[in-house]
Amino acid sequence: MQTDSRIYIAGHRGLVGSAILRRLQADGHGLLITRSHAELDLTDERATHAFFEAERPEVVFLAAAKVGGIVANNSYPAEFIRDNLVIQSNVIDAAHRAGVRRLLFLGSSCIYPKLAPQPMKESALLTGPLEPTNRPYALAKIAGIEMCWSYNRQYGTQYLAAMPTNLYGPGDNYHPTNSHVIPALIRKFHEARQRGDASVTVWGTGTPRREFLYSDDMAEACVFLMNLPDDRYTALLGSDESVTGRFEPPLVNIGVGQDVTIAELAATVARVVGYAGAIVYDTSKPDGTPRKLMDVGLINRAGWQASTTLEAGLGVAYAEFAKQHAA
Repeated sequence: MQTDSRIYIAGHRGLVGSAILRRLQADGHGLLITRSHAELDLTDERATHAFFEAERPEVVFLAAAKVGGIVANNSYPAEFIRDNLVIQSNVIDAAHRAGVRRLLFLGSSCIYPKLAPQPMKESALLTGPLEPTNRPYALAKIAGIEMCWSYNRQYGTQYLAAMPTNLYGPGDNYHPTNSHVIPALIRKFHEARQRGDASVTVWGTGTPRREFLYSDDMAEACVFLMNLPDDRYTALLGSDESVTGRFEPPLVNIGVGQDVTIAELAATVARVVGYAGAIVYDTSKPDGTPRKLMDVGLINRAGWQASTTLEAGLGVAYAEFAKQHAA
C-alpha cells in the first residue's frame, strides 16, 4: 500500500476496524474511505455495489461483521449467520467488480474445529465439528474464506483471510450480556468494586484456555500483511487444490502464541481493575471450546510478532472503559 492508496475500512467503528483505521492514520495514509452503518448498509447489495462503483478503492479491509459472545451467539443464531453471510458476500463481490487489488477478510479463531489439535494450524480448517455455541457465526466466516479462495481461483483476485484470536482493546463492546469475555469481565469487576461486592460470579469452570490479542497488535499485523511485497503476499494466497492436490486456503492466523485459563484471566482483570473480592465460578454455565490457541508460525515467519503483554493491554482497555463509564 502507498500512502496515497485509496483504502476502504468496512466496519471502521468496531473493535477491529477502528484499530486498523488508527494504524493506517498513524502510518500516514491520507485516502481512507469509511462509512457508518447509517451511511451505508452493507446488507443492501445494490447500495454496496453503488458505493464501490463510486469510490473505487484499491485496497479493502473487511472488518464489518455481526459479533458477540456466547450469550449473543446462543440468543441470535439466525442473525449471526444471515447478516455475516450477506455482508461479506456483498463486499467481496462488489470489490471484485470494482477492481480492488487486495482485500483482507477478517474472521475469528472459532472457524477451527472444537477439538482441533493445539495450537491450531491453518490446515485444521474443515477437519472436524465446530463448537455449537458459535457454529452459525463460524460457518459464515468459513464461507467468507471460501469466497476469497473461489474469487482468487476464478478471477485472479488477491484476497486474503486473516483469523485473529480473541481480541480486546479500545472500542470494545461492554454490553452487560452480549459482549466477549474480557469486556464482560472488565465491566463485572469494575461495577463490583464500585458497589463493594464481596464476590463476582464468572460463567463456567474457569478451566478453558484462551489466547488474547490486543487490538492494536492485530491492526499492526493486518497492515503488515497488506504491505507485503507481491511475491511474499501471493505466497500466502494458498493454491488451487484441483491443480496442486494440496489443501492450502488463503488463510493466516494472527495471535500471540500463548494462552491462559479463564481463571487466570479473571484474576488478572480483577488485579488491573483493583477488585479485591472473591471470584466464584458458576459451573452450570457453558465453558465453550476447551482450548483455543493459534499456531502463529506462518505470520511469525513472515516477519511479524505481537508485542503487547496481556496485563499492559488490559490496563489500556480498562482506562478507556473507566473514562467512558465515569459517574
